Amino acid sequence: MKITMIGSGRVATHLALALQHQHQIVQVFSRQLAHAEKLAQQLDAQAISSPAQLDPQVDLVIVTVSDQAISEVVQAITGYLPQNLIIHTSGSTNLTVIEDMHARAGVFYPLQTFSFERGVDWLETPLFVEAAQQQDLETLIQLANSLSNRVYQYNSKQRQTLHLAAVFACNFSNYCYDMAQQIVEAEQVDFSLLYPLILETADKATKNNPKTMQTGPAMRGDQNILKMHGQLLAGADRKDLQNIYVLLSEGIFKRHQING
Repeated sequence: MKITMIGSGRVATHLALALQHQHQIVQVFSRQLAHAEKLAQQLDAQAISSPAQLDPQVDLVIVTVSDQAISEVVQAITGYLPQNLIIHTSGSTNLTVIEDMHARAGVFYPLQTFSFERGVDWLETPLFVEAAQQQDLETLIQLANSLSNRVYQYNSKQRQTLHLAAVFACNFSNYCYDMAQQIVEAEQVDFSLLYPLILETADKATKNNPKTMQTGPAMRGDQNILKMHGQLLAGADRKDLQNIYVLLSEGIFKRHQING
């Protein structure tokens, strides 16, 4: 399959490098040509910075820009690619964002966190596909199967719900790690001492119902500990963390009182 990548960031880079083993990446488009060139050089592809340079002979156009830019980008390119299948990779963006402007529309969403510093295990990465037309859906299923052992057909509402849950499971949990690191390092305590606890918590959450694995003073309603922790944060002049601590503790307590 001949493919054009629209975007040159983290998702575009990981996805293109994975796809190139079984498909041909023909072009990399970015409004900043230097960014397109950096990725294109790794793919033996053409770097372009103008929609007028887009090749209408490709089989697939993958839009990997930020969610808020998808509509603008599709509007800019659809006139040059009237017959091509155009897809985005967003978990939170509806299929209709493309379909309202372009008949052959699709979604190819990898449920994964991407960074330039780490590789991606594509075989174990869940991929979610959706398309406006059945033939295009079959194409995306084949493409997904060429990368992953875990391919699913989800509609936009299901995918958006999954993306919301992923923010809680990934983005918010990572921020909790960040807050924990801030707290210990303020007192010259080694953050790595928490690694076994972090790994054990993640392991239990993926093998059991997370609700039944909950521990800690909030679940027990241990007001003495909760008060002491609040005083420690107040004494460190971390009202921001104190507010988050109270909010999460209240949520945990209510979850286990009402549904316990």
